[in-house]
Amino acid sequence: MREEDIRKFYFKAVHPQLAVGTASDRYAGWLGQIYTPEKYRDRIKRRTKKVAGKSFVEEVLPVESVQEYFEHFDVLELDFTFYSPLKDKEGRPTKGYHALTSYCKYLSEGVRLILKVPQIFFAKKIWQKQVFGANPDYLNQEAFIEQFYEPALEAAGQWVGGFLFEQEYHRKQDRPHPAEVAQELDEFFSSLPQDPRYHVELRTEAFLCPALFEVFERHGIGQVLSHWTWLPSLRRQFDLAGRRFFNRSGEVIIRLMTPRGMRYEDAYAKAHPFDKLVDGMMQESMVSHTVELIKHAIDQDVKANVVINNRAGGNAPLIAQKVVSAFVKAFPLAQ
Repeated sequence: MREEDIRKFYFKAVHPQLAVGTASDRYAGWLGQIYTPEKYRDRIKRRTKKVAGKSFVEEVLPVESVQEYFEHFDVLELDFTFYSPLKDKEGRPTKGYHALTSYCKYLSEGVRLILKVPQIFFAKKIWQKQVFGANPDYLNQEAFIEQFYEPALEAAGQWVGGFLFEQEYHRKQDRPHPAEVAQELDEFFSSLPQDPRYHVELRTEAFLCPALFEVFERHGIGQVLSHWTWLPSLRRQFDLAGRRFFNRSGEVIIRLMTPRGMRYEDAYAKAHPFDKLVDGMMQESMVSHTVELIKHAIDQDVKANVVINNRAGGNAPLIAQKVVSAFVKAFPLAQ
């Protein structure tokens, strides 16, 4: 790959077994990097987002900008599907379903989406009606299939490259035993349609253990390796799994989410408005460990999907530049 391509934020086809993308898209902070400013003049929407009691103005491009996004990247993680199912309990399409179909109008053959599974189907506790408590729909396989899985295939089947189940962090004082979690997940995935695109992100270090990895291996579920607040390093996560990749389709998702030790709200506030790298925010080990994992994946004939969040350092495209540059320099013959 030419340095000029990297400088211009072209990360497609770096290697047949590497896909580079971001967590969400449409950020106005990426104008001049991923998006052509002239295309979206007077078409930027502004919305207010509250994080930890503070208000932030987000500037968002129209959905059609995803066409330009995929001129630069191979894969896109959509996270709006995390916040509610695609169909309600009566089978009616939700706002998320319509958003997904809007995206699909602008997708071309060969591009891939990673969809985050709604938290309501994978979180033991959840905020509902101003209360954080037990989630009655936790691991509800029928609801997952009817309200998310089947609607996702209906709306975007040819573009779905992965289903990402993100488990919330469990504090020590109310943490279930890993064997209990392993049994629950084993029963849940045993009842789902067989699909090689399932990937699970465990955000509690105590759950990165043989009991859970046995479940992953049994069902061909990918372990998501995530650079995130309370998780150990990417290298350590991979070591705990015995340096194995479990996904049946031969893929792994590596997510670069937040600096280790930094809470979501602090990372968001530092990174906003997502138009540049923030001095001292990005941890260099994140880049070096990501490159190591990509090389391990290639060596084991596994495709690495690297998904980058603005909150990992301020600006996802600039972080992608660092990852791809480091990969190309470290393994020039791997291209």
